Amino acid sequence: MIRIRKARPADAAAIAAVHIETWRSTYPGILPEAYLAGLSLPRVAAFYQRGLLERREGSAMFVAIAEPEAGCGPSQVVGFASGARARRPTLAQGEIETLYLLEDWRERGVGRRLMRATAAHLAAIGCRSAMLWVLSENPARWFYQHLGGRLVGTDMVRVGGVSVPQTALLWDPIQTLLLSTARADGA
Repeated sequence: MIRIRKARPADAAAIAAVHIETWRSTYPGILPEAYLAGLSLPRVAAFYQRGLLERREGSAMFVAIAEPEAGCGPSQVVGFASGARARRPTLAQGEIETLYLLEDWRERGVGRRLMRATAAHLAAIGCRSAMLWVLSENPARWFYQHLGGRLVGTDMVRVGGVSVPQTALLWDPIQTLLLSTARADGA
């Protein structure tokens, strides 16, 4: 069973582990191998810990927790998403800043649930539109388009010492994202 909840500072190391594993499985051939190999769990965890402790106004992070069957074993963070007021308000009012999900948990509705939690948060703080940036060569880009994200721009971003293209996707109004992430069974 998967449970979605707001992230806590104590989740920082688990969030960092998901970040690193997701980047290493998603970005070979897109980002430099040396950069991916050099991702440091303590450094990435410290980054997320600071972010969770010093939340800027309007920001929120959600984690997907896999609960063990019949209470056998520990719970595990298998993904996370975050959002806040947009850094470029000319594109949208709200921004989905991250969505990372371990490969074994993809195509099970977990990413959709994390997107919904983030979009609901953005709507609750008054954002009438939402956008995100995704590396243009990210194979998961189709997921955002499947949820109704509309291409509104491209740009270059430096990651790991190289410039890579990124694509902006928009949901305007934000209700289009909320509707596309709703489940017919109400879950």
